[in-house]
Amino acid sequence: MAQKPLVAAVVGATASGKTALGVEIAKKYNGEVISADSMQIYEGLDIATAKPTADEMQGIPHHLISVLPPEQACSVADYVEMARGKISEILAKNKLPVIVGGTGLYVDSLLDNIQFPDIPADDALRERLHAEAAAEGNAVMLERLRACDPETAARLHENNLRRIIRALEVYTLTGIPLSEHARRSREIPPPWEVLRIGIGFADREKQYARIRARVDQMLGLGLADEVRAEFDSGRRRATAAMAIGYKELLPWLRGEEPLAEGILRVKQETCRYAKRQGTWFRRNPQIQWIMRGEICSESRIFENAEKMFENTLRNG
Repeated sequence: MAQKPLVAAVVGATASGKTALGVEIAKKYNGEVISADSMQIYEGLDIATAKPTADEMQGIPHHLISVLPPEQACSVADYVEMARGKISEILAKNKLPVIVGGTGLYVDSLLDNIQFPDIPADDALRERLHAEAAAEGNAVMLERLRACDPETAARLHENNLRRIIRALEVYTLTGIPLSEHARRSREIPPPWEVLRIGIGFADREKQYARIRARVDQMLGLGLADEVRAEFDSGRRRATAAMAIGYKELLPWLRGEEPLAEGILRVKQETCRYAKRQGTWFRRNPQIQWIMRGEICSESRIFENAEKMFENTLRNG
């Protein structure tokens, strides 16, 4: 059997140092970086979404950054399709694809080679299901789902009406439970050998201190001016509304509070997001972790990553 080509991934929470490590790996192993960030994929808000600067990229090509207009939706399936194409392009040049990002769903869907069934939304059916939910209640809709797809129903709370309705919609349209579609989506193994490297923190307080320091750095780089320019542009886009660093400053932009309060909220929300990211990635046993600590300098982090590469190349 032919040996699969290698794809590397650097994952972890925000402000963990993924960008720097991804660049060092690409420099050492003749690679190019593919971003796996659900906000950086859009044009604009460069500081708020912590897009790597030209200096940080160090001449390494970076893909899927600022490639979509802000009004265009990007589903997980859309991202995976684009990223697969970039992996193929990079491998065709005999170079190493290096996936770098903290959007866990993007990373896992890509590297686990998830196949997305083509089940388009049925607006009329969805509208009817919403009307029935309004009339009968969420709990009744969840029970209806339990009757046809108990596995999916067991994972959902009755307040998660959007996913309940989508699962009912999929079953009504296909006659196959959403849980079975999910099972089938994982039947095709990935066409690559994947090395997943995670950067973590042994001390969460040190992680949060690093996040707060980075927000201060972003402020110095012009975060407030960037957010004001976006606000004054008159665009009301879903992507900007989701970006941490934008929505938290809206009260300041409206003159309702001082900037300092908005910045404090940016730091708090970023720390909460980092905690969720850590929870997501820690549950994946395929990730090999490098834990940040007082003695773990940037050079030591890269040395640990090199050892992981050596083991992977030797065993592959």
